[in-house]
Amino acid sequence: MRRDVRILLVGDEGVGKSTIVTSLIKESFVPHVQHIVPEVTIPPEVTPENVTTYIVDSGAGPQDRLHLESEIRKAHVICVVYAIDNPNSFDRIPAYWLPHFRQLGVNVPVILVGNKIDLRGGEVTNEALEEEIIPIMTEFKEVETCVECSAKLPLNVSEVFYFAQKAVLHPTAPLYDSREHVLKPACVHALRRIFALCDTNKDGILDAAELNEFQRKCFDAPLQAQELEGIKAMVQEHAQGGIRDEGLTEAGFLYLHTIFIQRGRLETTWTVLRKFGYAEDLRLTESFLLPKFEVPPDCSVELSPLGYQFFTDIFEIFDKDMDGALNFMELKELFGTSPGNPWAAQKFPDTTLSDDSGSVTLQGWLAQWSMTTLLDHKTTLAYLAYLGYPGEPRTAALQVTRPRKTDRRKGKVTRNVFLCYVCGAAGSGKTSLLRAFANKSFQPTYEPTSKMITVVNAVDIDGSEKYLVMQEFGSRYEAETLRNPKKTDIADVIVYVYDSSDTNSFSYISNLRQQYNLDHIPTLFVATKSDMDLAMQVGDLRESDVVKR
Repeated sequence: MRRDVRILLVGDEGVGKSTIVTSLIKESFVPHVQHIVPEVTIPPEVTPENVTTYIVDSGAGPQDRLHLESEIRKAHVICVVYAIDNPNSFDRIPAYWLPHFRQLGVNVPVILVGNKIDLRGGEVTNEALEEEIIPIMTEFKEVETCVECSAKLPLNVSEVFYFAQKAVLHPTAPLYDSREHVLKPACVHALRRIFALCDTNKDGILDAAELNEFQRKCFDAPLQAQELEGIKAMVQEHAQGGIRDEGLTEAGFLYLHTIFIQRGRLETTWTVLRKFGYAEDLRLTESFLLPKFEVPPDCSVELSPLGYQFFTDIFEIFDKDMDGALNFMELKELFGTSPGNPWAAQKFPDTTLSDDSGSVTLQGWLAQWSMTTLLDHKTTLAYLAYLGYPGEPRTAALQVTRPRKTDRRKGKVTRNVFLCYVCGAAGSGKTSLLRAFANKSFQPTYEPTSKMITVVNAVDIDGSEKYLVMQEFGSRYEAETLRNPKKTDIADVIVYVYDSSDTNSFSYISNLRQQYNLDHIPTLFVATKSDMDLAMQVGDLRESDVVKR
């Protein structure tokens, strides 16, 4: 939320713009004021919203035109003032002022301000005022509301600036269609996502405990029992299907926010949206999705115990059939509060452990997140937000390892996730090796690797479970990777694969090793297709380096 609001008053000559500003500052009527009052700054400590407020007066004469247009472009909200005793000043709002803002390319909230109500003869009902205002609000969506005041009495002067602030800090337009009297689709989508995240047991309702947690998160206060009963009674009476099993349904949740907005309590809905990371365009902000998280050189990122616990918990919540694996529909529901499965383009779940039906197991699920965190921790950070990680700070779900050089110097590795590059000539069996590592079936038909393949699995090292990520680049990108120091510096080991039945297969590896300086990276040679006739290889190789498969 912004920390300052710039309010501009415009309108025809003589409508009382300068008098309104003076009455606000002096808290009394000043009969003779200067033509244009200098800019007024109201410090945050004296405003309900705790924001710095700038109030800018303006003139409407020909000599004021350039300055006026400059201020219109700088304004966060524009108050168009008209005089109750001058109908022409009102008629010029839709005829001149509002089209003028659009011609300047300005799209900010507008408040209509009817001044000099002390000069009105007789009373005017709200219905009569609405009949005048609604046609303007229908044609010009930027008009938020209309406030009538008297700078002379003074009456409702502070309300003018309150509504102006509110229009900037808690705008109606992104949330609510004033013509149709319904929430806008983007608002509905955001509130449905928030409901789903707060429904921690995924039973389709917010029970008393979940509502209390929601209230605490958004408003730093518990929901009193009497308040809860009052809310439920109101929803029960007015929203069909809004209450079920003593809990608030999604329909009831949406109804409540519709009522808040219709009753002018937009700050309530905006507080909820902002607590869950939404900006004024109803998109999650980058700062929310990607909080600051420094990774020093030569270090890697892993899930912390808190991170593993969160992904374990969410797995168990969405494993509705309790078969120990997430099927396609369970995964779809799990990722329902996010942009979708982050591994959809990676042939998931072929990248990790799954059962015979292709459903990802808990071990495979945790392995996949371990791999994602190692290779792209920003994706993990964002998905912790999308999926509703409950702790603060969210970065506590990750941990930075100590530098690899320190591990090598001390002769003890403290990391839990390792990266292995798999290199070799086309057709040498690299893809089959990766599939076997992820417990996938052998595919007899050869398909050249056109883009990078990555798999992960857990390995046992001295009774401790670690994760090994294996990457194959394909012949097209292999050289590009090996010549890039930034890529080779993050590799923990390189596995060179050659076809033991092909005389020329190993020479490809020899050429790679001669061409690129890779001796500092631990190396393993793997001879594949040992079930076929062994061929004499061309190249220099120590027998102790070879693992046959």
